[in-house]
Amino acid sequence: MSRDICIYQEFLTPAHQEAIRAAAGETGFTPHFFTLDQFDQARECLQHCEVLYAHSVDLLRAAPETLKWYCCSFAGVDPYCQDDGIFKNPDCLLTNSNVYGVTIAEHVVMVTLMLLRRMPEYEAVVRERGWSNQLPIRSIRDNEFTILGTGNIGNHVAERMRGMGAARITGLSRSGRAREGIYDEVLPISELDRVLPRTKILVMALPGTAETIHILNRRRIALLPGDAYVINVGRGTAIDQAALKEALDGGKLAGAALDVMAPEPLPKDDPLWGTKNLILTPHVSGNMTLGYTCNENVRLFCEDLKNYAAGRPLNGCVDRKKGY
Repeated sequence: MSRDICIYQEFLTPAHQEAIRAAAGETGFTPHFFTLDQFDQARECLQHCEVLYAHSVDLLRAAPETLKWYCCSFAGVDPYCQDDGIFKNPDCLLTNSNVYGVTIAEHVVMVTLMLLRRMPEYEAVVRERGWSNQLPIRSIRDNEFTILGTGNIGNHVAERMRGMGAARITGLSRSGRAREGIYDEVLPISELDRVLPRTKILVMALPGTAETIHILNRRRIALLPGDAYVINVGRGTAIDQAALKEALDGGKLAGAALDVMAPEPLPKDDPLWGTKNLILTPHVSGNMTLGYTCNENVRLFCEDLKNYAAGRPLNGCVDRKKGY
């Protein structure tokens, strides 16, 4: 089998393609580039490729048993971990792109400030051409944050909140392993119930796994203080959305910001649309819309292509049984 790479992406610039060609040339690979409107051509090419660089469940399903490495250009890999049959080669490596921390962290800063500075309410005032400007506001400075998920995204969020004067940042992860210099403490997720009552701003950056479905359920929402905010940039399935709406509309929470929902797109008649003090964005915190994200995505693929060719471990390797 020739050492070919099928590349099926929508964001690549000529400079990105040149970088990939250079890395492929160094390692003895031949890249084949396809845009998203060239699915049939990409599928045909894939039949003799060793590596696939894409984000397409349908294209991966069409891959032969000879595919050895699938590099997913997105961070969320749950679609590739929930169905064992999606990989014809059970030993095919799966990596994901951990380059979304910068753009998602900036989104979290944005919506955090919008909530703390009462932008949903001020938008309503302005929409009615009013001029009320005395709503009490709060600051990131001296506030307490809980970050649920201490991976690349959670760490970037913590660093930015620390730089803006957060009083305390608690991280929760599956392992509870410390992250030196980023958090005040890191606890296992099993401690979540104990942490929620002292949480002022809960940032959720969890992968989509069986263990994270409705991790923020009705009972846990009730543990949060009434002046707390919830921000979710992980997976929509992590929150019981009906319970969140009830808490927001009933004044049991100060506000929330969701960039991820279940399902997506959110149906036009979904009750969330009319929820009080809720900021909804259509899954835009990550995406490939920031140039830095695209550049890093390609850089890390090229770096891992060299690792792969040399038999070294790959960055961002996913354990398909764990889902991350």
